[in-house]
Amino acid sequence: MTSKNLYSRIKSAVFVSALFTASMQFSLTAYASATPVEPSVDAIDTITYFSQELPTVDSAPDVPFTTEQISQLPDATPIDEPVSKYGNAKTYRVLGQTYTVLAKSKHFKQTGTASWYGKKFHGQRTSSGERFDMFQMTAAHKNLPIPCYARVTNQENGKSVIVKVNDRGPFHASRVMDVSWAAAAKLDMLGKGTAKISIEVVDAVGKTAIAQNTQPVTAPVIVTKQFFVQVGAFSARDNALSLQSKLAGITPMPIEISEATTPNTVHKVQVGPFSDAASAENARSYLAQLSSGNLIIVKR
Repeated sequence: MTSKNLYSRIKSAVFVSALFTASMQFSLTAYASATPVEPSVDAIDTITYFSQELPTVDSAPDVPFTTEQISQLPDATPIDEPVSKYGNAKTYRVLGQTYTVLAKSKHFKQTGTASWYGKKFHGQRTSSGERFDMFQMTAAHKNLPIPCYARVTNQENGKSVIVKVNDRGPFHASRVMDVSWAAAAKLDMLGKGTAKISIEVVDAVGKTAIAQNTQPVTAPVIVTKQFFVQVGAFSARDNALSLQSKLAGITPMPIEISEATTPNTVHKVQVGPFSDAASAENARSYLAQLSSGNLIIVKR
């Protein structure tokens, strides 16, 4: 074999080796970029962190709420509660950042930017293990002990609410708190998406308040003008209960069973109440997409 042929073979081998190495590096890079990396959360094993490092698109309830209905959404009632079993590790890591949970929340104050989360995470678990309910006055905070209660004030319009902190986040450098859709609605920050806020932890009012807050409020109850959307009427109460149960799984609106005897007992499944006919019509239009029955608006 001539030295020229040997040189050609060596040159070809070097080229093939370089090509193979480059190919492997590209494959590994592509694999790494295509493989999602889960955030590291130390000592917390039951948490889905809703507030991501990058902004996510969230949405309000399917049925629009009137200004009056939003005003009827009740604030959280501060009560004495033990520290949650979950979500209170002294330190934890998310997306490479280490956070420290405060041992006490008393006298805590903070200002900064808040965002909100709603339908996208409705029904999922919070850091405390509780289910997220976008109609409740709750919030996520990176450092406050869980649970605690805080007054959140929108510094841009002066509106304020009291929320229960039961979640971790937002893991975004420019934000200090994520509030539920209900809180964001009362703070009038839904349209903009964020707001400059102040946070001030409030003391619990005592265990006597527990009885006032045992039933979760999933939608405002208006007791003045009584408009309802009737979605069904049955002679058998079991059938009415079945429809009520099915509707409860797909809409947060309150659902009642009203009974009438004319002359036989009729069990009417009605959604509401609503403060005006326009709100009831909005609800009827939404419910019509979920049911093939004849939906009517009634007043009682």
